[in-house]
Amino acid sequence: MAVETKLHLIGNAHLDPVWLWRWQEGYAEIKATFRSALDRLNEYPDFVFTCACAAYYKWVEENAPEMFAEIKQRVAEGRWVITGGWWIQPDCNLPSGESFARHSLYGQRYFMNKFEVMARVGYNVDSFGHHGMMPQLLKQSGMDYYVFMRPGAHEKTLPHDLFWWESEDGSRVMTFRLADSYGNWASNGMEDKIMSHRAMAVTSGHAFMSFYGVGNHGGGPTIQNIKLIRELGQRPDMDGIQFSSPNQYFSEMRKMAPDIPVIKDEMQMHAVGCYSTHSESKAANRRVEHQMLTAEKWSSLANLMRSLPYPMEALNRAWENVMFNHFHDIMGGCSIKEAFDDVRDFYGEGFSIGAKAINAALQKISWSIHTMKPGVTSLSKEKDWQLWEQDDLGSPLVVFNPLSWEVEAPIGINKKLAGVTDAAGRPLPIQTIRASRTNTSDKWDTLVKGRIPAFGYQVFWVYRDKTFDAEQSTAAVRAEGCLLENSKLCVELDPATGYIRRMIDKLNGGHHVLLGDGAVPIVIDENHSDTWGHGLTQYRDELGRFGNAEMKVLETGPLRATIRVTSYYGTSVLRQDISLLNDSSDVHVKVRLDWREQHKMLKLAFPVNVEQSLAVFEIPYGFIERPANGNEVPGQMWVNLSGSKPGTTDSMTSSTFGLSLINDAKYGYDVLDNELRMTMVRSPIYADHFGERDEQVEFMDQGVQEFVYLLSPHIGSWQNSGVVRKAYELHNPLQQVWETYHEGDLPQISEGIVISSDNVIAVAFKPAEDGNGWILRCHESYGREAKTEISIAALKRSWQSTFGKCEIKTFFIPSIPQNPIMEVDFLEMQSIDERELPNED
Repeated sequence: MAVETKLHLIGNAHLDPVWLWRWQEGYAEIKATFRSALDRLNEYPDFVFTCACAAYYKWVEENAPEMFAEIKQRVAEGRWVITGGWWIQPDCNLPSGESFARHSLYGQRYFMNKFEVMARVGYNVDSFGHHGMMPQLLKQSGMDYYVFMRPGAHEKTLPHDLFWWESEDGSRVMTFRLADSYGNWASNGMEDKIMSHRAMAVTSGHAFMSFYGVGNHGGGPTIQNIKLIRELGQRPDMDGIQFSSPNQYFSEMRKMAPDIPVIKDEMQMHAVGCYSTHSESKAANRRVEHQMLTAEKWSSLANLMRSLPYPMEALNRAWENVMFNHFHDIMGGCSIKEAFDDVRDFYGEGFSIGAKAINAALQKISWSIHTMKPGVTSLSKEKDWQLWEQDDLGSPLVVFNPLSWEVEAPIGINKKLAGVTDAAGRPLPIQTIRASRTNTSDKWDTLVKGRIPAFGYQVFWVYRDKTFDAEQSTAAVRAEGCLLENSKLCVELDPATGYIRRMIDKLNGGHHVLLGDGAVPIVIDENHSDTWGHGLTQYRDELGRFGNAEMKVLETGPLRATIRVTSYYGTSVLRQDISLLNDSSDVHVKVRLDWREQHKMLKLAFPVNVEQSLAVFEIPYGFIERPANGNEVPGQMWVNLSGSKPGTTDSMTSSTFGLSLINDAKYGYDVLDNELRMTMVRSPIYADHFGERDEQVEFMDQGVQEFVYLLSPHIGSWQNSGVVRKAYELHNPLQQVWETYHEGDLPQISEGIVISSDNVIAVAFKPAEDGNGWILRCHESYGREAKTEISIAALKRSWQSTFGKCEIKTFFIPSIPQNPIMEVDFLEMQSIDERELPNED
């Protein structure tokens, strides 16, 4: 057998820390598996062991330090090989782009700190699908190679099992798809597997990898496995098989440079039901991912402006919780019911840490803002039991914006007020709205619209009794009966069903956004599906629809109008508060669903009035176009369906129209022709792999859940719709701190960051891990090259940078002002191009 066609035997142990067991059992199993692997290394000098996931090593380090020392020795020898430099083997569709960056930041730096090595091979052999931006994320993580198993050959046809995988920005990684399982669960059959893989190597003309070792609940390579491989290696017809590692395999392949194809695509689909199971954990993940980034931003700013100690240890602990919950059997929603009690606890600790960090930072900043008014000599609450207002001088309310662009948005103030002004004293239109409290007659809040600078704040002055003649907008909004309308949009609801009967875009010649009823809640039969959705590509077997609607006008303007629609199916109740602002063409819907169905799915359908439709989905740090074939697919914060307006034949931009759907909790979608559907809920059995369904099974997502979605019609391509910024604004609302009168050295309005290009988004701002500077991470969001100027006021730094299509850039800004700003990778350890940034101002 030629060396080019040898077979690399990869001894590994796939370890699910959570699945049909809870994490405590996984913790014990990891220690036992690592002990077994060390024993095999002691017994067989030629044996090599491969293992991923920094979280597992940290567990062993804290609970079995003597065994951890043995592992360090074997890693140093090169016989224990660390791969997959992420915290865990995550679901590779559902975490955000920045979450993938954190998996590599914390995982790779842990390996470097403890073992003085970093993983060179990405390793997600059991994850259910792999989004199309993975090559760039891997390259930014210090990994040039990737190994995966799902989707298998029966789920996705590839021209070759070894290929160059390329993402939208042009990044490439050499990638190998396992021909079958990452392990074996019995000795019988292993010989056939090895012989089959050897034949594949001969056919393809280059070496192959074959993974072995008991997996899922750990175990790893057995004595019998190793003896069999040794015996086979002695046979003359089985030359070229060897104990090996993914590192060795890819190193040899790189030197051989075989003629392999370049594939620019996502690696999908395996378990299509996993993107809509267990709504609670998915909604929590979306919320905590954004909260963690907000906590880092404000903590960084408070440290720079006020010397507030940065809570590094606490925030890192919170990230570890979040990353652990990204494990594919957790995020995929296919674990046992008890495991999700632990998931809730992990997210809860993350939420708590993030909330405390945000509060400390915002209050530190707001306490330093000059809010003193002439005539105030001491603080007093004689006027009001809640506000510190004296006479009619107003009370200061500081509103913060964590995003890297100026945001104008509604601000709900938890007090009924007579007047509100901005920091410059300009009166603002106000609207009295219902509060969440029912405290005798005190059940009203106040709504205003404010403009907050990028990554900054503004002080608003609120008055209990003093009124102002605020300039009213000419673009009023009204709700009447079944109609919501402003100068830009008209939304008519069907009084019997509650569906959107018509949505008319007034600014686009009265174009009807929908072709037929929209926001239609369709109940789908999924009795034929297991928890994962194995073997399926679609969920489209309709059983019925919610109906028998009841409607009530909740708000009538002038800033916002809202109609509540309540509809029914069986014993389930769907409540949608449909709102329209006075100067917006976006429809904001707050959903409360009380779901009582079993083995059913609920989808919300929107037939968009376009032809030649194009469906574009957000994926981690990017986007992808997919065919409108009705298949169930994952997406992140938004999906867009665009096309030509019916009756138009030219290709001018004015003939292109579309609808963006943004939501704050859901990940499952499908598009068939011109109909866009969002999966709201599924109710399969917990951890059901087509098992015996008796009367004791329990069903997922029974009861109440709440989330928000946004409908945003637009003219032109999706890139011109503002959908990316709108999605971030929905997930990162303005934040408030009530203040009182005090001296301070900060102004009442402040801007923290300026980025000149609309398509460049600043996602993360945090201290560098080594404590010698600051990290700003940005990404190009529309697939368009951009030359942009960036400035951060608190650092007194400005520079220029050029972004390629869908490019992610991490800027290291040294604490010493004279030192140049550098581009680094996710790990903050090395420069991507080993050069200084040009054109720093």
